Parts: sequence; structure tokens; C-alpha cells
Amino acid sequence: MTRTEPLPGTDPATNRTRTIYWWISAALQAVIALGLGAAALEGLWMNAFLLGAILVSTMVPHAFSRRYRIYIPPELELCTILFLFASFYLGDMRGYYTHFWWWDVALHTSSGLLLGLLGFLLVYVINQHKRVDPHLSASFVALFAFSFAVCLGALWEIFEFGLDAAFAAGMQPSLADTMTDLIVDALGALVISVAGYCYVRGHAERFLFHAIRRFVEANPRLFEPRPEAGLSRERTGANARGRASPPAPSRGSLGRSPRSWAGS
Repeated sequence: MTRTEPLPGTDPATNRTRTIYWWISAALQAVIALGLGAAALEGLWMNAFLLGAILVSTMVPHAFSRRYRIYIPPELELCTILFLFASFYLGDMRGYYTHFWWWDVALHTSSGLLLGLLGFLLVYVINQHKRVDPHLSASFVALFAFSFAVCLGALWEIFEFGLDAAFAAGMQPSLADTMTDLIVDALGALVISVAGYCYVRGHAERFLFHAIRRFVEANPRLFEPRPEAGLSRERTGANARGRASPPAPSRGSLGRSPRSWAGS
């Protein structure tokens, strides 16, 4: 894992926090790598393959960040790695799903939170993009984040059902287990949606949403201000007649702030 490069102008306290997150992520990856080596030495090749896949999956957020030059706040990257570690390494490889009845419930709740946060960030990007002009309200942002998380949770349950039907994988032991997973997914998504609504309305600045604010500040090219439709038409007509077009008004490097969607 490559250490995340600090942003220009970042204060020392934030740099120290980022370093702590990096070391925690590296420690989790080291544990998986040691398990992979032990499985290979013992000739447990299927376990070694699965551990290798888990290790690679924990590197995806950082690789995605470097490949597309998108800054991912370290707390979001750490949350993703922790979830993958707890779900696939501890849950599947170490049998925590069997040893602790609440392990699956906790992870599905966490997935609802993470997917809700991803849905919130996705609609944030769409709302700010210069080619899209949806005028999204705070209520719609919260509803989208909730629906996004619940939909992906339902698709995962369909995937588990398909594996059980095709390979008797035993991923859905009962209807109650499936419904519990969907319910806690929805509860996690609901928490993040309410928090996102409060953030957009200006009633909350903490939680995980300060990471979204830093994501926006560090990736200005994803949040270029949209040109006004009327101004664009006027500029097109002026150019067609050979006249100089008026300069576009500046709306700031981040386009609309989240507070400007708080209309409903």
C-alpha cells in the first residue's frame, strides 16, 4: 500500500490523522498477507486464492484514487478496508459468521451506512456537474441515498440466492436471515440519509460528512460550475451574429454549495 500524499495546505493535525489511518490500513493488509503466506505454505491453495482476492480488494480504493487522480479522504478509505477485512477475512475465512450470531447483522448495518454515504456522494457529484441541471432538493438527496443503499442491498441478497441455487453455498439459511439482512441494510441507509439531509440543510457539520466536504475541496474538477442555460443561449446567439459575448459570472470553484439545494 502506498502512503496517501497530503493535500497542499493541510494542517499538521490532519496529516497526523491521515498517517494513523494509513498505518491501521497497512496493519490490516499485513494480517491478510500473513494469512495468505501461511495458507500457501500449508498447501491450502483455495484459502490462499481467497486471501489474495481479499488483499487485492483492500487495495482497490487507493488504486482507484491514484488511477483517476481522485482524492479519497483517508477515513472513507479506512472504513472500506475495515468492512472488507471484517466481512471476507474475519467473517468468511475465520468463521465469525458462525461463532458470533450478530456478526452478519453488524456488517449488513455497516454496508447500509457505507452504501448510503456512497449514494449521497454520487448525487452530490451529479448535482454539481456542469452538464446536468437537476435542481435537487435536500429531501430528494436523502431519498436517493436511502434508495441507492437499499437497492444494492437487495441486489446482494439476489446474488446470494443465485449462489445458493446454483452451488448450494448456504449463504441464505432461512427467510428470516434474508429479511433481517434487508431490514438492517435499510436501517443503516436510513441513518445516513437522515444525517445527509441534516448536512444539506445546514444542521450538521460533523459525522462522516466533513470527509465529503474535503472530498469536494480536493477534487474541484468533479465539481465545475454549470454554465447558466440562458447565458449559454445568449452567448451562442451573440457569437452567431459576430458580436463578443459577455463574460460568464463566477460562481466559485465548487459550483453550488450543498446549502443551495436545501429548498425542501
